[in-house]
Amino acid sequence: RELIAALDRVPSPVREAAAGLVYRDFITVGLLLKKMSKSPAGSASAAPAKRATAAEGRPPDNWIYIQESDLRLGRLQIFNNWSPWLVKDQNTVWVGLEYFCSEGDELWRMSDQELQRLGAAELEALGFIEAEDLLDGVVIRQPKAYPAYFGSYDRLPEIRAFTDRLANLFLIGRNGMHRYNNMDHSMLSAMAAVAAVKEGHGDKAAIWAVNSDGDYHEGQ
Repeated sequence: RELIAALDRVPSPVREAAAGLVYRDFITVGLLLKKMSKSPAGSASAAPAKRATAAEGRPPDNWIYIQESDLRLGRLQIFNNWSPWLVKDQNTVWVGLEYFCSEGDELWRMSDQELQRLGAAELEALGFIEAEDLLDGVVIRQPKAYPAYFGSYDRLPEIRAFTDRLANLFLIGRNGMHRYNNMDHSMLSAMAAVAAVKEGHGDKAAIWAVNSDGDYHEGQ
């Protein structure tokens, strides 16, 4: 959207289509914990919550999607389970609480301290932690984290047809292509762009072929 707005001599329909592209923004509330329960309190499908050491007690999941309608939390991830190198002290648990929002809305405007308190309260409501488990926290706000498939998204082919004609312009990654690319897709699109540059041609088809499947599954 910003790229097209910054270019000269863009046809009016293309400029209009780009101006209508929509994004969702994102907040990660990182909380450092002494420990957490292996399963949320009251879970019918899990064994009773076990409170033990950080390594023994934390859930085994990388990501957990939160479905409770009375909470604002959308997903949490446990960084220890991605890699022990992400956590300095293995006797602690490092979690990221993910909130989906729009830039400037109520969530976005909350102070870092308010967001940390909200995150800790929601984890406690789920039964994952107790208040005294919290050691520290950090907040990261990421605008335009998710290119949305509404707004003028159905007109994206018009934008692509225009940008593909610019021989020295290669659009890659999530926001470059306005596509829900994960990191592997973004890297592959960059590699395809580098290959095109090295081979001296401006064909963008290989870049757009990345993550063009109808379905994508995050891991097996």
